[in-house]
Amino acid sequence: MRYKQIETLAKQFENAGPCDTLAWASETFGERLAIVTSFQITGIAALHMMQRIAPRTPVLTLDTGLLFPETQDLINDMEARFQLDLRRIKPRQTPRQQARDYGDRLWERNPDRCCHIRKTLPLRDALVGFEAWVTGLRRDQSLGRANTPVISRDSRSGLVKIAPFANWSEDRVWAYIHEHNLPYNKLHRTGYPSIGCWPCTNASAENADGRSGRWATRSKTECGIHLPLPAREAAHV
Repeated sequence: MRYKQIETLAKQFENAGPCDTLAWASETFGERLAIVTSFQITGIAALHMMQRIAPRTPVLTLDTGLLFPETQDLINDMEARFQLDLRRIKPRQTPRQQARDYGDRLWERNPDRCCHIRKTLPLRDALVGFEAWVTGLRRDQSLGRANTPVISRDSRSGLVKIAPFANWSEDRVWAYIHEHNLPYNKLHRTGYPSIGCWPCTNASAENADGRSGRWATRSKTECGIHLPLPAREAAHV
C-alpha cells in the first residue's frame, strides 16, 4: 500500500469509530492483520470489539520476562475468556542470559538497550509475514503521541499501522470497559495508569500524564516500538 493511499485512508477514517476502522482492517488484510497489545485498557476494548468482527485475528503480546504478575493474570484471563489466538512473543534471551551478556539490571543502566532487546527486536521478528498491525495508541496519552494518525505506515516494519482509538480519550475507553464489564489490570486501582515491565513502572500522582509512571526517573517515555526509524534506516525498510 503506497504512502498516498495511506494518507487518504487516514483522512477517511479520522472521525470513524474504532469498530468501523477495525472492520475495514479485517476486511482489507484478513489473515495478514495482527493485533499487538500489552493488555492496557485500549487493547482490552479492541479485543472485545474484534470478537464481533474477526475473533480469530492473531494477537501478539510481548512477554518480556519482566511483566507484573497482575499483567500475566490478565493475559491468561483474556486468552481464556475470548479464546484468543494469542502469541506470546519472547526475547531471544531470558533476563538471566541478558544479565550474563550485558551486566545485571541493564534496565537501570541503559533502558533503551534493554527495551531494544526485550521489545523492539522481538516485535520486529514477530511481524514478519503480516501486512498490517493494530495498536492501542491514543493521542491523549502523551505529547509524543498527540499527532498519532488513525492509519499510517510504520517505518520500522514497513507495515500499515492502525490506531483505531487514536481520537478516543482515556475516560471514553474506561466508560467502554465498565459498560461491557470487561476485565482490566488490577494495578490500575493502585495508581498505575500505564503498565509495562515491573523494574521500569511506578505508580503516578493523580491527574499526571498517562505515561508518567513509565521510566519515571528518566526523560524516556517510549520503549521504541512506536518511535520512527532514523531516516537513513527507514529508507531501507
